[in-house]
Amino acid sequence: MNTADLFLWILDNLNYWVVLLFMAIESSFIPFPSEVVVPPAAWKAMDPSSGMNFVLVVVFATLGANLGALINYYLAKWVGRPIVYRFADSRIGHMCLIDREKVEKAEEFFRKHGATSTIFGRLVPAVRQLISIPAGLAGMHVGKFLLYTTIGAGIWNTVLAFIGWGIYKYTDYKTTQDVYQQAVKYSHEIGYVILALAVVVVAFLAYKGLKKSK
Repeated sequence: MNTADLFLWILDNLNYWVVLLFMAIESSFIPFPSEVVVPPAAWKAMDPSSGMNFVLVVVFATLGANLGALINYYLAKWVGRPIVYRFADSRIGHMCLIDREKVEKAEEFFRKHGATSTIFGRLVPAVRQLISIPAGLAGMHVGKFLLYTTIGAGIWNTVLAFIGWGIYKYTDYKTTQDVYQQAVKYSHEIGYVILALAVVVVAFLAYKGLKKSK
């Protein structure tokens, strides 16, 4: 089965367990676009006869994201930085669309933003799948890691789900394949807007905190 056939199978067989499984894959080191899963599932859930619920689509997508993130977290924590970078430099790593530059970028993002990077990193397309690796390498407390990952993944999955909702509500697209194509078109732009707003909010709160401490 090639990639196109896999995408078609997913789009034709969407349910909560398919959402959970492939969002876990998406959040691990295996490259997979979340736009294939969440917007079409949310779009499908808008149809009362589908047997799916819009909120549960977000819940199962976020649970799947947490599972995938934990895989990356514990692998990085157990094997250590040298093996992580050796994997990134390997042919298998490149097949998974991972290379040294991407891992370094994720580590730099983590160093710059600290623990909260596991929230904001989930909104950055180039960092989202790998932000769990520097968290594991740094030995971040797993409870805090899961909390922040849940928040970040929950925000991102909600964005994707509302794309599906908007397509159902305001367009005439009739198939999950159409929804997927539109989701790919808009999800990255929306993700960057949300990230920019989050950075502004955090900067404002930090400023208020510094002002009070003086």
